[in-house]
Amino acid sequence: MKIAVFEVEDWERGAFQSLQDRHDLVFSNETLTARNVVDYTDVDIVSTFIYSDLSKHVLEQFDHLELVATRSTGFDHIDTAYCQERGIMVSNVPTYGDNTVAEHVFALLLSISHKMIDAVDRTRRGDFSLQGLRGFDLEGKRLGVVGTGSIGQCVIRIANGFGMDIVAFDVRQNEELTRRFGFRYVSMDELLSTSDIITLHVPSNPKTYHMLSEEQFSQMKDGVVLINTARGDLIDVRSLVQALGRGKVSAAGLDVLPDEPTIHEEAELLRSGYRERHELEELLAGHMLLRMRNVVITPHSAFNTNEAVQRILDTTVDNIQAFVRGKPQHVVVQVPLRQRA
Repeated sequence: MKIAVFEVEDWERGAFQSLQDRHDLVFSNETLTARNVVDYTDVDIVSTFIYSDLSKHVLEQFDHLELVATRSTGFDHIDTAYCQERGIMVSNVPTYGDNTVAEHVFALLLSISHKMIDAVDRTRRGDFSLQGLRGFDLEGKRLGVVGTGSIGQCVIRIANGFGMDIVAFDVRQNEELTRRFGFRYVSMDELLSTSDIITLHVPSNPKTYHMLSEEQFSQMKDGVVLINTARGDLIDVRSLVQALGRGKVSAAGLDVLPDEPTIHEEAELLRSGYRERHELEELLAGHMLLRMRNVVITPHSAFNTNEAVQRILDTTVDNIQAFVRGKPQHVVVQVPLRQRA
């Protein structure tokens, strides 16, 4: 089979070595796009990270694509409805860095609570004054965890070590977890109105789209801290900018933004795809967040440790091998297997 692997660094290619004897592998450190898909229309399997274009417009260019093996847990970047219709199976990496992402949550939070960015910048300039650098303790603060899946559970476990008061919201409550980790479930309204810090750990889907918007920000405590390492579109960034501006949200730690692939390009503002007013406003809000002193933003790097990346690669290779054997695993779009000669 012909396999195309996109968004892959040179050192990562070795992880796919076990596939090279029986398959034709093509590597690209670029993303899959509408422009370059014409060079890969004959492949049987595509493996990408989250920045490639896996819309219907791109997917329909392939002549006989059988599997999309995304190297991520989330698969909202893939047109799964078209894959189902076309008979293209989709597999993901369901777990690879639960503790990794949870640790990044606290890297962001501690950067805020101890004003680390300002402190380091100031000290590098030879300024050792403490003016404006007073932070706050995590101990005793109420942490509101939205989503108690595997990452949310790791966040709760770490928060216990800091002596935090933990509440959580989840549409599927697991009381056994409350006994194991010492937190309690509350309504979303109570979580929003009582938490000192709110952290998001839910997938992106139509039900969670802009789950934090103007109405939800108005319910929050004055001075709340917001952390998001999940998906950018969980938050209406226009409302977040306003909440930060008026002090409703005192600080935010973000590893994700709605327009990550394009936000670094000012020229994207002129593209036809961003001519609608709400899209322009959202993109501009993202640019504003990048420049706000009370916002810490990382480039969707919460997953990016040696251990987690290796687990992603290993699981992806396993997914491809399992599919070829006719026993697919970690399937998020199930379709009938095609018969091969």
